[in-house]
Amino acid sequence: MRTFLAPLSATLAALTLAGCVVEGSPPQEQLARARTLVEQADKAGAQRYAAADIERAHRELSDAESANEAKQYTEARLDAESAAADADLAVARAADGEAERAAHEVVQANATLRSETQREIEQSQSSGSVPPVSPADTSPPR
Repeated sequence: MRTFLAPLSATLAALTLAGCVVEGSPPQEQLARARTLVEQADKAGAQRYAAADIERAHRELSDAESANEAKQYTEARLDAESAAADADLAVARAADGEAERAAHEVVQANATLRSETQREIEQSQSSGSVPPVSPADTSPPR
């Protein structure tokens, strides 16, 4: 029985020390990365396209900083990593929103151009200055 307790005690002592090591180091890298990503998300217009994501990232970053000040480093590390992930998501959604907006503008500009071109063709045909254009005439040369 005694030979069984000695290794068990040593294992428990090692696990206890390992737990202290995890809490022992402040998550400076994770906090810095989270701050940077949240700032980038703010600058990328995430509030417009991903308001919930960026608000969650700000809240998690605030929680991480509070936990870090309270020396609850494991919680601070997890909150900082969550804040970074949410800020990253917000940046991606902001980029997607901007791309969709730009694509919509291009579609509208093309429709306006088509409409103006059609109007000019109809005006030219009604004045008799230009012969009618058939679809075969507009195809690219072979």
